[in-house]
Amino acid sequence: MNKFESLGISPKIAEKLTENGITDPTPIQEEAIPIILTGRDVMGLAQTGTGKTAAFGLPMIHNLIKIGTKPAPRTVRGLILAPTRELAKQICDNLKMFQGGGHLKINMVVGGVSINPQKKALERGTDILVATPGRLIDLLQQKAVVLGDAKYLVLDEADQMLDMGFIHALRQIAPLLPKERQTLCFSATMPKLMEELAATYLDHPRRVQVAAPGKTADKITQSVHYIAKAAKNDLLIELMDKHRDDLALVFCRTKHGAEKLMKLLDSKGFAAGSIHGNKSQNHRDRSLAQFKSGQLRVLVATDVAARGIDIPGVGFVYNYDLPNVPESYVHRIGRTARAGREGEAIAFCAPDEMGELKDIEKMLKITIPVAGGRRWSPSEEEKKPARGGGGNRGGGRPNGGGRRGQGKPKAAGGEAPSGGAPKRKRNRRRRGQGPASAAA
Repeated sequence: MNKFESLGISPKIAEKLTENGITDPTPIQEEAIPIILTGRDVMGLAQTGTGKTAAFGLPMIHNLIKIGTKPAPRTVRGLILAPTRELAKQICDNLKMFQGGGHLKINMVVGGVSINPQKKALERGTDILVATPGRLIDLLQQKAVVLGDAKYLVLDEADQMLDMGFIHALRQIAPLLPKERQTLCFSATMPKLMEELAATYLDHPRRVQVAAPGKTADKITQSVHYIAKAAKNDLLIELMDKHRDDLALVFCRTKHGAEKLMKLLDSKGFAAGSIHGNKSQNHRDRSLAQFKSGQLRVLVATDVAARGIDIPGVGFVYNYDLPNVPESYVHRIGRTARAGREGEAIAFCAPDEMGELKDIEKMLKITIPVAGGRRWSPSEEEKKPARGGGGNRGGGRPNGGGRRGQGKPKAAGGEAPSGGAPKRKRNRRRRGQGPASAAA
């Protein structure tokens, strides 16, 4: 007997899981599924790659199938909010796999693609809607969907939604949902704002935690190279030359930096692609598909890919730039060592990134092992790079890269933070042309 049946999941769904090679629940699934089936709100905390989607998705499908009737036009029975398009697609694909040939209507609405086909799909009613907040608000404003019949609200990777400023969107969406609903909140980290989120939107939730918040997967080997900013490119190429046949993810802080690095790697003979906020959704989907198939061996990305990439074969994650938000480090390196496999996470730390590294180590409660260079001294840390370049530290040459033109800090994923619309768009709104559609 499939072990999911012992958790309360129907034999028919368990059979579909077996057909897809899923027979043993993960710890978060064992803890969360029985509680969710009772109707309790849940705050679930678990590392990336441990099966959180099935933890909330299986009991939702189990309960919704029992209703036995079609949803009314433009209504939604279960709403799942995700911070990025990639994560939304991953969730949607998994839910469809879980139900096999079941009758539930599972739709996805995200920005970056035409809204009209999404409106048409919603006309027929939806059992489970997976959405990014920006596009969902667009559809609500156009009265293409109503949430008054929703029995479930799921916030997946809720900490990143907070990082990206989606709390404002959530405040718009939540009042449109019925008060009598089940709310499930899942994440890998637990920043302070998450406690406030739980207090506001969850009703006496059961906390399910299978690892300390912010803890990385046990099978990830971590290391850090202390290196001048100007020398990062040469070191990355040197290290990646040793495993050209393995899939590798490289994270950069900015969209411009990711694209520039991808072109450099491509010129050096690596089968490289990129995904970031300046790429169209079709391009992002195509690059992910090519990476998953092995046509691309290297994917250079901003934090838009830190969640939502579930590719078991990723052997290496490089933090070419350290993230500004320490929790993002956990999600980045969680793209390797998926589903019990082993993986390696390699970080580069320039003198002006010591603050970020210290925040990461403080959160993880470890000192990341040194693979190269030496830890920067306080006097070296204080020499922040001028706008024009990286300076001559640690044997490197000035590279002229700097951070020219970055302006305000970007939110996770490389998108402008909430309220930071470009001046040109704000001027258009003043002239009465209306707000730009959210592209999440």
